[in-house]
Amino acid sequence: MSVFAKILTAITLAILSHAASADQVSTWNGDDTFFAGGLINQSIDTKGDTFVAARSARVKGAALGDMHVSGFDVSVDVNVAEDLYAMGATVVIRGDIAEDLSVMAFSARTANSAKTAGNARLLGNSVTVEGPVAGALSVIGRDVILNAPITGDVRVLAQTLSFGPEAVVSGTLTYSTNEKIKVPVRVASEDRVKFEKVSGGQIFEEWQDVTKDMPALPTFASMMFGFIVSLLFFLALGALMLGFMPKRLARMRRSIAAAPGQTFMLGVIGLSMLFGIVLVTALTIVGLPFVPIAILAIVVAWVLGYALGAYSVAMRLWTGLGGADDPSNLARLAILAGAITSIALLNFIPFVGWVANYTLVLLGVGAMTRAVFQSLIGTPDVVLDVDMKPIKD
Repeated sequence: MSVFAKILTAITLAILSHAASADQVSTWNGDDTFFAGGLINQSIDTKGDTFVAARSARVKGAALGDMHVSGFDVSVDVNVAEDLYAMGATVVIRGDIAEDLSVMAFSARTANSAKTAGNARLLGNSVTVEGPVAGALSVIGRDVILNAPITGDVRVLAQTLSFGPEAVVSGTLTYSTNEKIKVPVRVASEDRVKFEKVSGGQIFEEWQDVTKDMPALPTFASMMFGFIVSLLFFLALGALMLGFMPKRLARMRRSIAAAPGQTFMLGVIGLSMLFGIVLVTALTIVGLPFVPIAILAIVVAWVLGYALGAYSVAMRLWTGLGGADDPSNLARLAILAGAITSIALLNFIPFVGWVANYTLVLLGVGAMTRAVFQSLIGTPDVVLDVDMKPIKD
């Protein structure tokens, strides 16, 4: 699945989950199946990958592809033919996993009915492993309980580690706790037990071991490549707008500079209307096939609003510093490139980057909303007094 597809999937799940706080919504795209809602208690039999997002998600049945589940309270009793990824405040796994298992939760538990044929990776405050694991087991948690047979190696980083009567480690058990503990011989013989004192550097190394099979963080080269691609995209978009609608673009840009506060509020209204379309379309049931189109409209408006907001603010700064109000198109593209680069650098500042980006989106969407409203209601004529003379302010 491409990066854009993953982003669109995340947006879809987030919007559907918010829009269906009381009702369950389900949709399909190819072999992918999506479920979202406030409370989901679903029996599934899906052929491809399955995505579930809810406040409380309880799922059972079978899935022939990967399964992704997120929510506050998550219970998965599904036999998954490939990988299972689960995230929530409380996560309980009860079904069989044919490949790997990855869980992140405040309280995570695998029941004794949950058999993992591949590797298992669990991260949480309280982690209980009762389901057998045929591969390797990696756990990071505050309090960890191991009560299952593990065929491969086990690596645990925890504050406390305890073993239940069913705990058996056939491979090497490597654990890191505050103090060295006595590992029962029935769990692992002494020659297969390694204790490593917890330290800051060690925690980082353990985290790398847990996440070695997960998607890696982007390198500087990949981040730079992504930035260059994004910059070229926005420059191409800017060139198209300047070429096909220069006057309309100038009017929207000047409307932002003339009334930024009003434009910001219009952006809130316009974006709310777009999100509301998703809710209304989904609640009609018959309109569910059009939900992806409404979501695509939100994505398009978001991108166009971001580009317009960045361009307008950059042009306002340009003129404020003494630049020409009507520069050449080449100069305009250079100004847009500088704006995109500056905003990209702001993203490295926590919170500030998000606020700056979202503000630009609302300014751009507000200008487009104003233009749409004006095209619908028209521009009012000049107000005249009884002598047919313009009324002055």
